[in-house]
Amino acid sequence: MTYGPPDSAAAGAEAVAGLLRRRREQIAQRWADLPLFQAVFTVTREEAVEACHSVIDSLAAVAESGRVEDLEAPGFDPIQRQLAAMTASRARAGLSTSQVDQEVSALRDAAWDLLDAETVELGVEDTCEARTRLVALFGTLRVVVIEAMLQENQEIILRQRQQLLEMATPVIKLWDRLVAVPLIGMLDSARSQVVMENLLEAIVEHKATIAILDITGVPTVDSLVAQHLMKTVASARLMGAECVISGIRPAIAQTIVQLGLDLSSVTTRATLADALQWALGRDQRGELPARGHL
Repeated sequence: MTYGPPDSAAAGAEAVAGLLRRRREQIAQRWADLPLFQAVFTVTREEAVEACHSVIDSLAAVAESGRVEDLEAPGFDPIQRQLAAMTASRARAGLSTSQVDQEVSALRDAAWDLLDAETVELGVEDTCEARTRLVALFGTLRVVVIEAMLQENQEIILRQRQQLLEMATPVIKLWDRLVAVPLIGMLDSARSQVVMENLLEAIVEHKATIAILDITGVPTVDSLVAQHLMKTVASARLMGAECVISGIRPAIAQTIVQLGLDLSSVTTRATLADALQWALGRDQRGELPARGHL
């Protein structure tokens, strides 16, 4: 597919590229004082100016190619990572996508003023086309920035979700070599993975030989939940710890039987207190492995 613009559009794109190169320093100085650059590059103003130079050079390269509306234009490649880092910084500062978009729009205004100052040297037709090309160029830049912003927001949401999962599945040391994981809410695949990882780390850290999985706060137990529990129990056994599942309420017991789920290989207790009593009883009877032997 050919992106080459018609003659009038080519003249406009060439005018925009020339403007950006001739007025490079003036534009950079103006941009360095705008929120998008000023708030990100806080060490020295020279750092912000250099970042502005990079963006201006890339935009000039895009304008020269005539592909001002093409997100895949090679000219955008050198600043993709920089723009992503800048928008990530603004996102972490709490700005919304629309607020960042407004900051990017302010960059166009600075260049627009300088273009108006050069209209005497251009004909009417070329001036109109140059303005159109300039608007299109910065419109594409806005799309590039918004895409980077949306990706950063998605990564923030994923990180926050991971943090919530970890906070919602704490591993508690109840006694010497005894840990417990109180589960509350639905147990899906993602959360089950976090439970397993946290439990295995705790088994190593505390030299645990017994781990209690308390499902009192789990509303329902189906075949998928049971499968996740069995995987966790199996993983703990490979680490040398025995698991006991507590919180088996009458309704859950009936569901397990109706589903035909086989938990016969797993020690179960009705309440967390029962599980704790069972674990301490084993310890007192000397049925636990010696400390440090996992």
